[in-house]
Amino acid sequence: MISPTPSFRSFARVAALTSALLLLAGCTPDPVPSPTPTPAFASEEEAFAAAEATYREFTARLNELDTADPSTFEPLFDLSSGEFEAADREAYSAMHADGMTIQGQTIVTSFVGTLSTKPFDTVTANVCLDVSDVTVTDSEGNSQVDPGRPDVYALNVTFVREHARLTIDSASRASDVQC
Repeated sequence: MISPTPSFRSFARVAALTSALLLLAGCTPDPVPSPTPTPAFASEEEAFAAAEATYREFTARLNELDTADPSTFEPLFDLSSGEFEAADREAYSAMHADGMTIQGQTIVTSFVGTLSTKPFDTVTANVCLDVSDVTVTDSEGNSQVDPGRPDVYALNVTFVREHARLTIDSASRASDVQC
């Protein structure tokens, strides 16, 4: 006859199985934590310095631009993004198609960082430019520069972090900034 109470052997099997399940459950890996984004720069000052370097390099490349040679546009576009890049692509392509020429040098007379907070993915600055030496002429040599264009003017420029570096994402006239 079979005893109605479980044997010691049955109890030992259940205990061993329960222990094995508990051990296996304890061996599952902890969930992988989400990576914390690394700030682009250690400080606001570093972010401003990088933005200024980007803008000065952009201006140097702008001064090398030859509207007759579209391959000279690409180095400029490497330092821009968003609507700013799209507008430049459209403008320089149209200038090329229309046979316009740009001559002279744009000079950055001042660069003042105005805002950037951790993780410093966006930086804004006021930039003063001297364009008194810059002329734009059409294919017949007629000036295309607005007679009311000031020789020196201010821009409010926004930079964004793209692929581990800052690019110029937008720029607008800053009438409230004195150059």
